[in-house]
Amino acid sequence: QWQVAESGGDSVRPGGSLRLSCTASGFTVADYAIGWSRQVPGKGREAVGCIATHGLSYYKDPAKGRWTIARDDAKNAVYLEMSALKSEDTAIYYCAAYRWCPVDYGRDVLTSWGQGTQVTVSS
Repeated sequence: QWQVAESGGDSVRPGGSLRLSCTASGFTVADYAIGWSRQVPGKGREAVGCIATHGLSYYKDPAKGRWTIARDDAKNAVYLEMSALKSEDTAIYYCAAYRWCPVDYGRDVLTSWGQGTQVTVSS
């Protein structure tokens, strides 16, 4: 039973910061790539970034220069540190495990999709 649970989403003002958590159960996050993606109703999934098994993180355009993905092996969790948030970052954020950092974050997922965590950026 491989499961992930996202948390940490909130409603913040533009320019604010959040830390999203992805807590795993049933597997060890350090053994797999962990990716973050987001969805807006009516739109497709958009990749945010991924941390590989060796600990290096790779970021897509929405995250580059603003956000950091990190892993805490003791807590068996992965975090998405978000700063300089913009209104266009409003979405439901999901994490998932993969054999390696994927091209399509919606396919070849090793975990069941969680409920995600809502991030709302507005004034």
